Amino acid sequence: MRESLYIGIMSGTSLDGVDAALVNFDSSTPSLIQTYFLSYDKYLREQLLALNRADHDELHRAALLSNKLSRLYADAVEGLLVNSGISSKSIAAIGCHGQTVRHCPQSDRAYSIQLGNAALLAELTGITVVADFRNRDIAAGGQGAPLVPAFHQVLFGHTKKHRIIVNIGGIANITSLSPKSGIIGFDCGPGNILMDAWCLHHRGSVYDHNGSWAGTGCIIPGLLEAFLAFPFFSLPPPKSTGREMFNNEWLRSYLRGNEVPEDVQATLLELSAEAIARSIRLHFPEAEEVYLCGGGARNERLVAGLKAILPEKKVDLTDVLGIDADWIEAFAFAWLAKQTINKVPANLPAVTGAQGSRVLGAIYTA
Repeated sequence: MRESLYIGIMSGTSLDGVDAALVNFDSSTPSLIQTYFLSYDKYLREQLLALNRADHDELHRAALLSNKLSRLYADAVEGLLVNSGISSKSIAAIGCHGQTVRHCPQSDRAYSIQLGNAALLAELTGITVVADFRNRDIAAGGQGAPLVPAFHQVLFGHTKKHRIIVNIGGIANITSLSPKSGIIGFDCGPGNILMDAWCLHHRGSVYDHNGSWAGTGCIIPGLLEAFLAFPFFSLPPPKSTGREMFNNEWLRSYLRGNEVPEDVQATLLELSAEAIARSIRLHFPEAEEVYLCGGGARNERLVAGLKAILPEKKVDLTDVLGIDADWIEAFAFAWLAKQTINKVPANLPAVTGAQGSRVLGAIYTA
């Protein structure tokens, strides 16, 4: 049993908290046994956001936050195991993504930084930890992201149907699962990241529940087209992005200052939907089905917008395929840990641009 049970821990660009998933890999179809969520408090979120830009004493602050996050990850593991009734001794390994604070893969000085002290997490839990998944791919010339398309194939690949899996986290990324042309994946632009930041600034809420505030505004056509003219959207894959590119400064550079806040929110929501839809139509026009996961999949207005833009395709949540849309990424990092432990390559060069397949991650034995 120990060889088949893994835990995946994910804390994404949205900075909402820690997702933990307990997964069983003892059959050809992995199964999600238990899930657990711990939210970030306001102070931790602010500290993490501050590390996205250059400032004083960054190394010290990053080290302290890595320890703090690892203790939070350990709490999530404990809660997960208590609720499942399974002992830590039964777990083969934890796959811990860590908290991304910098992702700069586009140059010859490429790097990606995820905070988290994997050694401390192994000590606190008594479980082997696999971490640092992105940097081996970057060392091999890749973007280091997205890493989940290979796992999407395991869960959602179909022998006859061409499916698109769209993960809408802080950043939105697309995986194409085609029976004919294989797996392709890339980041297509902002998911929740700009909407969340604008909502926090104007409403004091960390996100716009179901897009209800956006629904009170009107899309600003000129602003939307200016957004979509940004060069990233026309770049061919492989490509990935993050808060370094899409942030408050980026947004403010397009605003005159007299816009109605809810109109900007409506336009940001439409930007996320259009960036996803245009990528699908440009690169995968023949795809039949589109399935959504991640936090943005729970934004009813965003989902409705995608359905309106893509009326020729079936658009639904991964829930209808039997996997809760909220837990795909944590599930994926459990799988990535298993690949590392078994010394099986997990990156896809066609997705990341790496020079070849690589075994990802560093192992911290319990």
